[in-house]
Amino acid sequence: MTVRAARPEDAGAVAAITNAIIRDTLVTFTTLERRPEEIAADIVERGPAFLVCEQAGRVVGFATYGPFRRGPGYAHTVEHSVQLAPTAHGQGLGRALMAQLEETARAEGHHVMVGGISAANPGGLAFHAAIGFAEVGRMPQVGRKQGRWLDLVLVQKILVSGADDAPDSAGVLG
Repeated sequence: MTVRAARPEDAGAVAAITNAIIRDTLVTFTTLERRPEEIAADIVERGPAFLVCEQAGRVVGFATYGPFRRGPGYAHTVEHSVQLAPTAHGQGLGRALMAQLEETARAEGHHVMVGGISAANPGGLAFHAAIGFAEVGRMPQVGRKQGRWLDLVLVQKILVSGADDAPDSAGVLG
């Protein structure tokens, strides 16, 4: 097993993984499949923030992050995605991808990593709890797919703690 920076030529394998999840599951609320050309552009744009995991020379998973929200106040917070091919589950590959992704985010000066997880994905929720993400919010019925209303669970992990983590004057962590 190898975790490495994604390359544009990985886009087809990444598309195969994510499009199967889009088509066949409630893990993501989107119904629009991704074209390899779009994914290749994301790989180039995100650089070291787009990782793949190879097993026996095949891409079997990926993890990436991008901006959480627009505006300079959110510059140190990123939102991530991690997805594995069904044959890659339960082998520690997701953990390996996320460990490297978190390290990359720290090196780039990010403070918090956020994830939005479908409540219909209990495995994803358990995975994130096991790697230190805390549930910080639940948004009932904000997604709709396959004729169902779906809840979004927000999770986060503080990547870097320091002296400026004390509550500000409004009682909010800085």
